[in-house]
Amino acid sequence: MNVESMIAERVKEVPPSGIRKFFDIASEMEGVISLGVGEPDFVTPWNVREACIYSLEKGMTCYTSNWGMPELRKAISCYLSRRFGLEYNPKNEIVVTVGASEAIDLALRAILNPEDEVLIPDPSYVAYMPCVRFAGAKAVAVECRPEDEFRLTPDKLEQKITPKTKALILPYPNNPTGAIMTHDDLEAIAQVLRRTDIIVISDEIYAELTYGQRHVSIASLPDMKERTVVINGFSKAFAMTGWRLGYAAGHPALISAMVKIHQYTTLCAPIMAQVAAIEALRKGFEDGFASVEYMVKQYNMRRKVMVNGFREIGLECYEPKGAFYVFPSIKKTGMTSEEFCEKLLMDQKVAVVPGTAFGASGEGFIRCSYAYSIDNINEAIKRIGNFLKKIL
Repeated sequence: MNVESMIAERVKEVPPSGIRKFFDIASEMEGVISLGVGEPDFVTPWNVREACIYSLEKGMTCYTSNWGMPELRKAISCYLSRRFGLEYNPKNEIVVTVGASEAIDLALRAILNPEDEVLIPDPSYVAYMPCVRFAGAKAVAVECRPEDEFRLTPDKLEQKITPKTKALILPYPNNPTGAIMTHDDLEAIAQVLRRTDIIVISDEIYAELTYGQRHVSIASLPDMKERTVVINGFSKAFAMTGWRLGYAAGHPALISAMVKIHQYTTLCAPIMAQVAAIEALRKGFEDGFASVEYMVKQYNMRRKVMVNGFREIGLECYEPKGAFYVFPSIKKTGMTSEEFCEKLLMDQKVAVVPGTAFGASGEGFIRCSYAYSIDNINEAIKRIGNFLKKIL
């Protein structure tokens, strides 16, 4: 029996993550500085960890509702209202998931039929296109350009809409570019969408990580809530990546369909993580989300250091307004993004991610995370500068 021939074609067609390649190599090298991992370098706050420990001591090791613990859904509803002006009924408009990634997968599988098309801003998070393909639909890239600060524009969106378009993934603040969408930017997109039956899957996992202005959700705009599924979670803002806890909020029919898939596959998110998330939000309501604000201030400081550093060594660098990534251009080197990253890793032992890992529009760019110490950022930029001197 040829087992390899039994693998589904749609799975075979999807390449491995472009991020992991370089870190598999880097993990076997000594002295490597990595700017590649999209993960906070802060530890989950002690009160959150303690709540989890206490839940285990009390023997809270059972399943929860498929929808998630009622207390957590109420807290999420309150959080979305206070922080972003979004109103959702915790009983039937919010589901707790195993990370925001599961929420995205559930939303796509709940709405997509074969031959449906999903529009995805390019460059964007590496998982969107594979998830669309795994759901049996077609992913359609929508180019986002540096001259537009990598924002999705209404003209580019309209050019890609066809009778088969079922959904738009709206990933802002954006990974890998750090781009954000203002209220006016979103309203321009909403004007296009209101003339269609397109569903919006708004990935807002970096909503708390913005610099200079507050995040705006497209679901808060007139006539957009009903057609939007808001995706968020605890990984980035609460330094809880390993806890794998996210959620989706949206129309009861959409959320109910997502829960149907969730209950037959994952069943529920771990109860210990849900208890910890309740504590994270409780403490946030109590102290005005002081720990979140502290992390944002630290990221903002590192953001400025990294942007200025790249500009000083001669790389053109758009100023990101959200998330914790910088997306400098390496076009002046004449190398492809992948070639640049490979040679940089071997020559200077600095690991960054080629822009093409996030889509064709990422060619000529590299993604660098500033979720690292200032010392590591400065040393990495110094090494990149040394590399540029050799090749230019």
